[in-house]
Amino acid sequence: MSFLLQQYVPCLRWKQGEYQALFRLSSRTKESIVPLIEVPEIGFDFDSGTNSKSIDDHLSKFAKRVKDKWGGPCLVDMHLIKSSERMNDGQHPFAFVFHDLRSRGILAIPVTNLKQDLDCQHEIKSIVDTDMRGLCIRITIEEAVKPNLIALLGALIQRYEVGVDECDFILDMEAPNFEPIESFGKLVATIIGKLPYINQWRSFALIGTSFPQSMGVVQRGESIIPRNEWIFYKSLIRQLGASGLRIPTFGDYGINYPDIPLLDWRMVKPSATIRYTIDDGWLILKGPNVRDYGYDQYCGLCQTLVRSRHYSGSAFSSGDEYIYDCAQGRASTGRLTTWRWVGTNHHLEKVTRDLANLFVSSSTV
Repeated sequence: MSFLLQQYVPCLRWKQGEYQALFRLSSRTKESIVPLIEVPEIGFDFDSGTNSKSIDDHLSKFAKRVKDKWGGPCLVDMHLIKSSERMNDGQHPFAFVFHDLRSRGILAIPVTNLKQDLDCQHEIKSIVDTDMRGLCIRITIEEAVKPNLIALLGALIQRYEVGVDECDFILDMEAPNFEPIESFGKLVATIIGKLPYINQWRSFALIGTSFPQSMGVVQRGESIIPRNEWIFYKSLIRQLGASGLRIPTFGDYGINYPDIPLLDWRMVKPSATIRYTIDDGWLILKGPNVRDYGYDQYCGLCQTLVRSRHYSGSAFSSGDEYIYDCAQGRASTGRLTTWRWVGTNHHLEKVTRDLANLFVSSSTV
């Protein structure tokens, strides 16, 4: 798979809020997105102290939902599934998922990393050989500065018997401290300049986020949080362009933090929040917890957002239309998953348009 510079590579954990957000995108936006889909971890039952479901139940609807809710080319990363997991019939989860995706006509590329165990590597090799669509290699920024990186990548490519030009490459910054932006940009530009095969990878993407780890650190009411990964990216492409280095495709983690803590939801009181992406930041509208104060408060939060100068209008996205209808009392106040798809859908539309505008106006590309 080859994604273009003007495209967008969002890393999305495949849960209901995320796949409903993809499903409701405009056709134009869908054409500009190559999602990096993370198969989520199995839930945990704190009462029994075991997984909340079997691996078979967990994966049984994954490929069907990818087909129904997305349907297009995608990258599929299974690193959140424990390497010891096996299907009831002994099949490896990688083999099950990609066979199911293949049978439904989904053009999926497996994602590997430098830490994958031998069994996972064996299954990925089989997938690569069967589908002949190549491979995606995802490494962290800490791994990118290892002195033996060229040897590690060379061994990985040799193991899968693919050419560098058959591989998509993702440099994952995760959630770094982006500030000061210019200095961090110089550091990342230096790292990119030293990456092995930088001009040979079939595609090259850079992902990361500055989204808060928890809504607990956000005060109640209205807050604006800088979207530093976007501000940083605009600075970085200027530096890379001036140096003649390859410019990566932009990616982020949507409106999520990369690592989601394992929480006992019996003990958690999540707040009502709307996460709304704006030009260089997120507008966060936060109310009291929904367990004690209910979901009706979302109507008021939507009314506040619609009156805000930051609101993009009901025609901007399906998420924006829902916000407007909720403010008018015409749409349900939903549940937490509702507001995840609403916020994610708006975010994906917003970033896609921002990228299109950036590369139309940029003199570095």
